[in-house]
Amino acid sequence: MSKLKYFIFIAIFILVSLKYGSEARKVFTDNTNSFLAAFLNAKQSVKDKIDEHFFQAAEIKRLKEENGALKKSSELSIAFAQKLNQFLKLENMDEYAPKLELVRSLAYANLNDYYKVWIDFKDFNKSKIYGLIYNGNAAGIVVEKDGNPLGLLLGDPKSIFSAFVGKEQIPGVVYGKKKELYVRFIPLWMHPKVGDEVITSGKDGVFFKGIRVGVVTRVIKEELSQTAVVKPYVDLKVPSYYYVIKEL
Repeated sequence: MSKLKYFIFIAIFILVSLKYGSEARKVFTDNTNSFLAAFLNAKQSVKDKIDEHFFQAAEIKRLKEENGALKKSSELSIAFAQKLNQFLKLENMDEYAPKLELVRSLAYANLNDYYKVWIDFKDFNKSKIYGLIYNGNAAGIVVEKDGNPLGLLLGDPKSIFSAFVGKEQIPGVVYGKKKELYVRFIPLWMHPKVGDEVITSGKDGVFFKGIRVGVVTRVIKEELSQTAVVKPYVDLKVPSYYYVIKEL
């Protein structure tokens, strides 16, 4: 029945077109374009809903896998610490017991700033600055903002901590610069090189020594010091979970 109506409609259009010419064709074309636009909009809306559903399912799966990996990493860290402390005990040395806590990011602090995230951190001390670790690498710091823990991820200009560059352990200070990092205040008589690895120095009370930060991509010589530009190991997309260094 629908096909018959369609053919009748076409026949009427042809007759009207022959009689009234271009005006009838314009009306028909305008109506047809409106119909196609509505159809395509509806189709895209359905596609977006389907994509959203599958994205959510994929994200849930990814988070479960990430949680499993973090749990395994935590268990391995605890086992390593126990072995290390057994050795230190045999050598009559103090135990090494840094305290880490698994925390999660809640939301961006600002919609247009992907380097600041609110952190779900129960034992937060407002007077302290904490180091953030993700997959064994430095990920940023945690500071107080409006009474709540705020994560300043690598790339934020206020994500600042001390570091060593290369095998010579050249000292410097890490500053965020969006997708890059700058290690500043490197003495002119020292020789940082492209390819040098940057690690935390442990001299700032934020990180312990030896956490990987990134790799030097170029060196800028300035009037009074040098700056090493660093590509960070951590992907700057916001991870769901981190480790906070509670005590060194």
